[in-house]
Amino acid sequence: MFHFTLTFFEGPHTSADVINAFFVYSFCGWVMECLVIRREKGHWENRGFVHLPLCIIYGFGAMIGYALLRPISHNYVLLYFTGAFLATIFEYLTGRLMLRLFGKLWWDYSEKRLNYHGILCLESTVAWGAIAVLVFALVHRMVFSLVRRVPNPAAPLLAGGLCLVYLVDFVVSARSALHRARRSDEEEIYDPS
Repeated sequence: MFHFTLTFFEGPHTSADVINAFFVYSFCGWVMECLVIRREKGHWENRGFVHLPLCIIYGFGAMIGYALLRPISHNYVLLYFTGAFLATIFEYLTGRLMLRLFGKLWWDYSEKRLNYHGILCLESTVAWGAIAVLVFALVHRMVFSLVRRVPNPAAPLLAGGLCLVYLVDFVVSARSALHRARRSDEEEIYDPS
């Protein structure tokens, strides 16, 4: 399980390395989100969809972004603008999907200047570009250095275990979110006022 080699990223990596790196990025995204919300709202708030401290949107964004942007990684100016653009598109599509599935966003930029329907804002777009450069300049090497320290027999087990635990948590969280969305719709329909 998870033992073939991937060369999609710089250097050969096992699929277990890639999966474990995905979860490291997901955890880092969760930490970043929580810290930003703490700074903006003044209180702690779990920013993940699931109960685990993970925002997998960051895992997907980092891994897909790294694969797509690697050919231009030597040009930090082009990397910044392309990274900002692609991440903004990704955020927009994610927001639209959330609205369609759950009837609401898990973020709201409507209070920020230069926002688009609360889904996008210039401040985040600027930050996505900086994050893209930071990933290529420093973070990606650190993440893969960390996951390669997991001994070979344990790495596939860790990857499989993380996938399984996340899947269970996702199913429980999705059912709960859909139930809350339905209950909210029913309360809107039955409004005695």
